[in-house]
Amino acid sequence: MPSAPVNKGLALALLASTQFVLILDAAIVGVALPSIGSDLDFAREDLSWVANAYTLMFGGFLLLGGRVADLVGRRRMFMVGLVLFTAASLLGGLAQSALWLVLARAAQGLGAALISPAALSLVMTLFTEGSERNKALGVWGAVAGSGGAAGVILGGVLTEWLGWEAVLYVNVPIGLVVAFLAPRLLPEGREAAGTRSFDVAGAVTVTAGLTMLVYALVDANDAGWGSAQTLGLAAGALALLALFVAIELRATRPLAPLAIFRNRALRGANIVNVAMTMAFFPMFFFLTFYAQYVLGYEPIEAGFAQLPIALSIIVFAGVASQIVTRAGYKTTILIGLLVAAAGLLWFAQVSPGGSFMADILGPSLVTGLGLAFAFVAGTIAATSGVSGEQAGLASGLVNTSQQIGGALGLALLIALATARTDAVDAAQPVALAEGYQAGFLGGAGLALLGALLTVLLLSSRESLEHAEAARKGEGGAAHATA
Repeated sequence: MPSAPVNKGLALALLASTQFVLILDAAIVGVALPSIGSDLDFAREDLSWVANAYTLMFGGFLLLGGRVADLVGRRRMFMVGLVLFTAASLLGGLAQSALWLVLARAAQGLGAALISPAALSLVMTLFTEGSERNKALGVWGAVAGSGGAAGVILGGVLTEWLGWEAVLYVNVPIGLVVAFLAPRLLPEGREAAGTRSFDVAGAVTVTAGLTMLVYALVDANDAGWGSAQTLGLAAGALALLALFVAIELRATRPLAPLAIFRNRALRGANIVNVAMTMAFFPMFFFLTFYAQYVLGYEPIEAGFAQLPIALSIIVFAGVASQIVTRAGYKTTILIGLLVAAAGLLWFAQVSPGGSFMADILGPSLVTGLGLAFAFVAGTIAATSGVSGEQAGLASGLVNTSQQIGGALGLALLIALATARTDAVDAAQPVALAEGYQAGFLGGAGLALLGALLTVLLLSSRESLEHAEAARKGEGGAAHATA
C-alpha cells in the first residue's frame, strides 16, 4: 500500500462515483434509442449496436485493463481510461452518422475497461481486508449496483428534456471533475514494481477471446442461436481462451498468473457472479419495456418507475457489508440470491392491466434487497485473500464475470421472452406481458441456479474464517487451494 497519506473517504467517494457512471452508461442509452434511430437514420436491426458496442469493448478488455493497472500503475490507468471515456462521450454527442456514434460508444467501452478494474483495485489496496474493506465495498455496491436503474431514470429525463445527445454529454463535466480530483485524492497504487515486461501473446489471445465471446452473445438473437455465426464465434472464443491458458502456463511473466485461481473463494465467486448477473441485468430492460409498451408510460415515467429498486439497493448494500462481517460472504450471497429469486417470481406476475403499485413497487423493493446482498457479498468473496500485486487482476476478473453474465443473461432471456410473445395469440399488450412474465421467470430460475452454485462452490469454513478475521480487524483468512 502507498505510504503517502490519503483521505480514504474522499478517495472511495471518487472511485465509487466513477464506477456508478460506467454502469449507468451501459443502460442510459436504452431509453434514448428511438430518438437516436430517428435522428441518425439507423436501420432498425442495427440500433442495438449503440448499446452492444459499449458492452463489447467493456467486456473484452477488462482483464487486460486490470492486469496492466497492476503493472504500470492503477491511478495512471484510471486517468488514461478516464480521458478516453470523456473524449469518446463528447464525440458521441457530436455524432452525425450511425457509424460515428457506434465507434464513439466502442471507445467509451474501452475507456471503461481501463477505469473499472483500476478503480476497484484501488479500493482493495486502500482498505485493509476485513471489516474496513467490507464497509468500503458496501458503499461501492450501493453506488455501482444502482447504476443500471439510475441509467434508465436519467436517460428518460435527459432524452425528454434535452435530447438524446445529453445522455452522452453528461459524462463530459463529470469526467473533467474526476480528472482534476484523481491526482489529488488517489495513490498511484502500483504494487508489482520491477515487473513491467509485458505478455503480448497472452494479452492478444485473452482480449480477442473475450471480445469474440461477448460479440457472439450480444448478436445471438439477431443472428440465431444455432447459426454458423454464433456457433463459429463461440467455438473461436473458446479456442482462443484455451490458447491463452496454455500461453500463461509457459510464460515467464504471465499476464494473468493462473495460480490466482487456486483461491477457492475467488474461483467460486466469479462463477456465481456470472449466474447472478445473468439473472439481474435483464430485469432492468424488462421493467423498462413493460412500463412503456404495456402500461403506456412515457420514457421519463418509465425511468422513475425504477427508482424504488435503485433506492432499495442503496439502502441494503450497507446492511449487506455488515452481515458479511457477521455471518460470512457465503451466507450473505445465498440470502441475497434466494430473496432476489422471490422478487423476480413476484415480477413474473405482471399483467397487461397492471399498475405501478400492484406490479412494480413491491417486487422492486424485494429484488433490490436481494441484489444488494448478493452483489456486495459476491464482490467481497471474489477479492478476498488476494495479494496487493494481483488486486487489478482480481478486479478485472470480477468485472469480466459480471459483464459476461449480463450479456449472456440478456441474450437468453430476451430470446425466451420474444419466443413466448410470438407464441401467444392475443392483443399486443397481453402477448408482451406474457413474454415479460417468461423473462422474469427465467431470471428467477437463474438466481436459484446462482444459489445452488454458491452452496456447491464456496466453502462455509473459509467464509466463516473470513468473517471472524474481519470482526477481529485482521486480514482475510488463508484460503484453501483445492
